Amino acid sequence: KRDIPLANFIVHEIHCRRNIELCCFCSESVPKSEMKNHIESEHVQVTCKCQMKIEKSLLKDHEASACPLRPAVCQYCDIQLTFNKLQDHEIYCGARTETCGACGRNIMVQDLKEHPRVCG
Repeated sequence: KRDIPLANFIVHEIHCRRNIELCCFCSESVPKSEMKNHIESEHVQVTCKCQMKIEKSLLKDHEASACPLRPAVCQYCDIQLTFNKLQDHEIYCGARTETCGACGRNIMVQDLKEHPRVCG
């Protein structure tokens, strides 16, 4: 899968056929002696903490961006919780009220950023 000089082609082809194998999962060129290790380290199925089965090589990306149990931070109170609980928490948390120091009105936390434009 790489360009090689024409003069080296026959020797290179013999070497590749003898020593290199294409992975049946990802089509990557892997030395035959390392194929078992490649499959075990990259393609073995593991179970995420959310109980989803996924290839080991994809687990970090899953945990960072797709796992419902990944850590997430509330935009209103900065508490850390799991992503699957974030929406319900933010609905409740954003509906809390705080007193505006300028006008004395009770303002919902979700509206505090916009309130100074209309305050007083």
